[in-house]
Amino acid sequence: MKKEYDFSKGKRGPVIPSPGKTRITIRIDDDILDWFRDRVRKAGGGSYQTLMNDALRVFTQLQDQNLEKTLRRVLREELAKYQTRQSKTASKKRP
Repeated sequence: MKKEYDFSKGKRGPVIPSPGKTRITIRIDDDILDWFRDRVRKAGGGSYQTLMNDALRVFTQLQDQNLEKTLRRVLREELAKYQTRQSKTASKKRP
């Protein structure tokens, strides 16, 4: 190692910015972090952070799908109620 280094042209911040990613500080429970690290170790290497990011992405996609399913179910139920009311109203108007 050199005794002295020249940092006169150095810049603060990340060495290589990652487009599409934001650096944050987050607190993760030890057991959750251990689980992800263990999966990466068992897979023979990789990044536990990437694995966590992938898991969160899948979760959000499933939430969107569940929302769509829920909306479709509610609409079917409400349309059925509406149609029942309409047919009762129509039958009352008939002599």
